[in-house]
Amino acid sequence: MTTTAAGSVSATRIAALAGDFDRSPAYAGLAGALTLLIGDGRVGLGTRLPSERELTEALGVSRTTVTRAYATLREAGYAEARQGAGTFTRVPGGRARAHDRALLPRPGDDQAIDLNCAAASAPRGLAAAYAEAAADLPAYLGGHGYFPAGLPQLQQAIAATYDERGLPTDPAQVMVTPGALSAASIVAQAFRGRGDRVLVESPVYPNATEAIRNSGARLLASPVDPHGWDLGAVGALLRQTRPRLAYLIPDFQNPTGHVMTDAQRAEYAGHLRRAGTVAVVDEAHQALALEGQRMPRPFASYAPDTITIGSASKSFWGGLRLGWIRAPHGTMDRLTRARVAMDLGAPVMEQLVLARLLADGSPVLVEHRLRLREQRDRLAAAIREHLPEWRFRLPTGGLALWLELPLPLGTALVAEAERLGVIVAPGPVFAAEGGLDHFVRVPWTRPGDELEEAVRRLAAAWAVVRDRQDPGTRGPGRVMVA
Repeated sequence: MTTTAAGSVSATRIAALAGDFDRSPAYAGLAGALTLLIGDGRVGLGTRLPSERELTEALGVSRTTVTRAYATLREAGYAEARQGAGTFTRVPGGRARAHDRALLPRPGDDQAIDLNCAAASAPRGLAAAYAEAAADLPAYLGGHGYFPAGLPQLQQAIAATYDERGLPTDPAQVMVTPGALSAASIVAQAFRGRGDRVLVESPVYPNATEAIRNSGARLLASPVDPHGWDLGAVGALLRQTRPRLAYLIPDFQNPTGHVMTDAQRAEYAGHLRRAGTVAVVDEAHQALALEGQRMPRPFASYAPDTITIGSASKSFWGGLRLGWIRAPHGTMDRLTRARVAMDLGAPVMEQLVLARLLADGSPVLVEHRLRLREQRDRLAAAIREHLPEWRFRLPTGGLALWLELPLPLGTALVAEAERLGVIVAPGPVFAAEGGLDHFVRVPWTRPGDELEEAVRRLAAAWAVVRDRQDPGTRGPGRVMVA
């Protein structure tokens, strides 16, 4: 369990989290392990660390080791000593280090619990992957550093993930991009004509639909209801409109969390084939199966002309700004022409990191999924306790709950919740053509203690807006990134 600000963490908990630290020398290894725990949020900011005596006993090391480790933390800005109170965690620059004024522009935002962004902190092992990748970087410094299709070794590693899922893939079918949103923009530019129709799900990830809309396409909304896809209605809409593209999220759909079964994928692919529509499938959440379940086959197994988008941001870390496109043979030239008008490639360092993670990423991803599952369960339990009238279906993966309110007060709720120091996204943000004010999205991407506090604040906000029943209250109009 991650501790909260103003709390404390026990010596036994530190020993469990950092007990395998490098002991050559021991003080440096312990300081490094504690730095990572503080940096990735497993030990919260403002948390009181165990006394030197307690940690010495729990770790079975010398008192000098712990004393020097704490001194190293303080010198690096990851801890501070408070007279008579102990040693408390911090980070260089304070909480503002993670505060982007484009996303959190209001006074006090940096003190709020931000659940507008469905993206988790980095898993353990990511910093080590960066350090190892740095040793590989000099081999690339003699070249120009531009790889519009991606580093060959990363293309191979991504192709191998599709091979493992039963979809044979040539590395030449893969283009590495600076994130999944960039990939969606490239595809939209490459395959649409101005005024072409593009089918999009609703609710859906709003930044992707904006990228498609900005390409000049006309959006057609295909509803995804709280129970899933109505494929009969989808087929009818495709027959009537025959859109050029269809943007789908069949794996832990954002925001509903639905997963399309193999049978549904086959049926959907048939509808697309008869309409002459190409699927653009977003698999950003595909790797986040939290129950250890086997996932359905890739959508492209049923529709070979599918263009698939992937992402490292959800399965590893948002700061690892990499995504990719898997495209049918014969389409890469078209994608490349669209791509070079937008950017000339993704950063080499990050590509080296991702290549390492994909080659040996199972331990990192497994631990990441375990942490997300614990956070999901704590969020769901808190909702059931404090807001029992809210309805939701517990997803088996992904990153968020799609919560249905008894009244269409989502926008008003979000405004009141912000006043109480918690930021969430209202349903209308995810609507392709308006509506959905019965819903809010709440990710489980923060530590469990923060999630439980956020739910208590949401319950207080709900009591206010439910009694007031003022659906006209305007929401905060925030920028969403994930």
